[in-house]
Amino acid sequence: MKFDPTQYPIIQEYEHYLHKKNMADHTITAYLTSVHIYYTLYPELTIENLKSYRSFLIKSYSPATINQRIHGINVFLRFLKTSHPGEYPEVESFCMRSLKIPSESYCDHIISNEDCQLLQDKLREEDQLFWYFVVRFLVTTGARVSELIQIKVEHLKLGYLDLYSKGGKVRRIYITDTLCGEALEWCQARKLKSGFLFTTSKGQRITTRGIHIRLKYFANRYGIDPDTVYPHSFRHRFAKNFLERCSDIALLADLMGHESIETTRIYLKKSSVEQRELLDEIITW
Repeated sequence: MKFDPTQYPIIQEYEHYLHKKNMADHTITAYLTSVHIYYTLYPELTIENLKSYRSFLIKSYSPATINQRIHGINVFLRFLKTSHPGEYPEVESFCMRSLKIPSESYCDHIISNEDCQLLQDKLREEDQLFWYFVVRFLVTTGARVSELIQIKVEHLKLGYLDLYSKGGKVRRIYITDTLCGEALEWCQARKLKSGFLFTTSKGQRITTRGIHIRLKYFANRYGIDPDTVYPHSFRHRFAKNFLERCSDIALLADLMGHESIETTRIYLKKSSVEQRELLDEIITW
């Protein structure tokens, strides 16, 4: 039987609440679906029913969907607590536990050193120096693409770029002497003495989306797997190359601008191809 939300005015109120929060349409649909399913199974909102609902989800859905449904319910409970204080005392402080999903033991879809070098070589051969330096800066600095577009000629003369967060913290992005020298020569050829490095023909900073689209174009053009060619992939490559040459993960966390060293540990993982190659090398019995 199709669920009739009009039987539960509180759900319609919840939907208005989600829209006021400016949530994406697909997020609102997912959250409402979770609540709809709950009320299809249980007419009353109680802790016992919520626990039973969690068990139902575990038996019925994939881990990712389970956690999406659980999060939808938890947002609903927070909505009740703030919008209807005291009306649902039994569940007011309840929070449904999400399902722990084991992280993958490998890290795929990161550009290889070979393909990264091929991409740079091809860009230079075709005199696509603008895009050559986009890739070069991403893979040698570990910068996010949003940080890349903030680099100016002045930073090349300093050898670094300082970015300040709202909390007053400073993230310093270092630029190697070799890259600074190479980029300054490029700037001289462009007669660019100051200002942003990566701009459009109209002098405006290029957008992060524009960079993403163009990199995909070059990947297809040069026969490189496009799934591995995106701005953040080069940041991953920087981190993995750094750890292969220096085991100081705390320093890498600082360079990457990570709040927690646990975030940086993902770069210790090998891709499935690297795992296979390593096993082929070490298993000789």
